[in-house]
Amino acid sequence: MIRIFKIALRNLMRYKRRTLLTSMLITLGLLMVILFSGLAGSFKAMMIGQITDSNLAQMQIHKKGYVSSIDTSPLNLTINQKGYKTLEKVLKENPDVEAYSPRIKLSAMLSNFAETTNIRLNAIDPLKEIKVCPNVSERMKFSGSQIPDILLKPGEIIIPEKLAVGLKIKIGDSVVLVANNKNGSVNGLNFTVAGIIESILGPQGKEGYMHIKDAESLLRMEKPEVIEIALRIKKFDKLNDVYTDLKSALAKFKNKKGKTVFEIHTWEKLSPFSNIANMIDIMTVSMKIIMIAIVLISILNVMMMSVYERVREIGTMAAIGTAPGKIMGLFLAEGLSLGLISVLAGNIIGIFGIYILNIYKIRYAFARMDNLLLSPTISFSELAWVSAIVLLVSVFATLQPAYKASRMEPVDALGHV
Repeated sequence: MIRIFKIALRNLMRYKRRTLLTSMLITLGLLMVILFSGLAGSFKAMMIGQITDSNLAQMQIHKKGYVSSIDTSPLNLTINQKGYKTLEKVLKENPDVEAYSPRIKLSAMLSNFAETTNIRLNAIDPLKEIKVCPNVSERMKFSGSQIPDILLKPGEIIIPEKLAVGLKIKIGDSVVLVANNKNGSVNGLNFTVAGIIESILGPQGKEGYMHIKDAESLLRMEKPEVIEIALRIKKFDKLNDVYTDLKSALAKFKNKKGKTVFEIHTWEKLSPFSNIANMIDIMTVSMKIIMIAIVLISILNVMMMSVYERVREIGTMAAIGTAPGKIMGLFLAEGLSLGLISVLAGNIIGIFGIYILNIYKIRYAFARMDNLLLSPTISFSELAWVSAIVLLVSVFATLQPAYKASRMEPVDALGHV
């Protein structure tokens, strides 16, 4: 086997320029895949992190049917105290759940005593919310330069930036919130503006924040109720597994009609940005397909030329008794060697390229957040997987020329001009 590879390398060196150009082309394709995968993967991770860690959360649990009517902010699909305690028990029993936070979603009218407009609000428990969405405070502006220990206290509200500008509301101003409860009665309360939150894209991007106790008072809830429970898990790469486990656990709870009471969704089902994440995956796969095409065409061309130029040599090997299997193995070894050289060069240059990109620090803006740092990385498993594809395609591309060489008749090959 070692002798076959030595002969294969010697044959490749007989046509140095062609071998070098082909190897460079394959290396370039592999390099582009590594850099694109690193950049695209980093951007996707950053985008998902900004969405889940600053507002949406990684998963949410609702009363069955809430998500399908989420645009109207229905207040008749709440989770009562008994249901909340039941869900708490399920979440505490799951070792992969890191934190959870109750929320009340509502629509209200906001007034600065001169003008009035509508507003969507997230009523939260500040201490629990910061554990589920640790970056939520990064979008908020407060009166001082320091972020307070508690995002907001009862009697305080954080309003979206666009509303603050439109109504000329400043931090510390007093405002009035008027809202209808699920029975249709109207209630109003005074609040102090504790902060202003920058908007992000998507349906959750124009929401303000208030304390969950204030929402219970504003909506005149006789007993505590919540609209949703936001979840954060310990390892994000286990999201789908945890989702499956929790969905199975929640399916056990049914109403009198035998239908499930709760529903759970991952961030992908709740945010339009999941389409962008899917597009990034499709683009990455497309880059890999292009690389496969480059490798396939390049090696196929080289090996076909090699067979055509060495017909008499192949005939001589066959005439002296070299088995067809060994002749085929020789050409397969040449294709594999060419792929292996290109893979080594591509991986080394690709890793170095990732290192250079991290040194120069690529910065970009996403939604309303500027100066985000892109940190491209690529895992060993990704490198191994891409390298394996290149080597597999290298062998596959060599099969036809190698088979053709092994089936040549010695008399015809020796007589070839």
